[in-house]
Amino acid sequence: MSKAFRREDETEDPAIVAPRAPLPEGVPNYVTAQGLIQLREELVQLDAEQEQIAREREGLVTPESAALAARRAELEHRIASAQLVVAPAEERDEVRFGATVAIEGEAGMRRYTIVGVDEADAARGKIAFVSPLARALLGRSVGDVVRLRTPRGQEMLRIDSVDYDRA
Repeated sequence: MSKAFRREDETEDPAIVAPRAPLPEGVPNYVTAQGLIQLREELVQLDAEQEQIAREREGLVTPESAALAARRAELEHRIASAQLVVAPAEERDEVRFGATVAIEGEAGMRRYTIVGVDEADAARGKIAFVSPLARALLGRSVGDVVRLRTPRGQEMLRIDSVDYDRA
């Protein structure tokens, strides 16, 4: 409805806060070093947004500022619960958190990096450690063949390489 047809005492529709990707109950909030940096940068950006809205609205609480406050609280909780996982010091061919794994299956060769829930971005080849694919790969080694249940049926995947970013 147009603001011209609203009474002045009516409030705007409440802002919707998109929830963060869920972390299963009882599962640690593992993050890579890059993931922790990204969470902290997101918090800085959120603070800047909140300051700008506060200036523009002269400190009044708006649905938008309330939504940002809710996002900030959730983000602070994620940062506080983050458990940094560092890549192993020695070379490994075993799949662990933070590994970039090259696998070959029916769909050809693919590469995935196993990361924290907040870092996951399948389009960029980053999968959460709690995902079915990551769970199938974790603890396995180069040359192992894993069976993955997919909507199309069982897929056999061979682990071709495991690398760890030491940055």
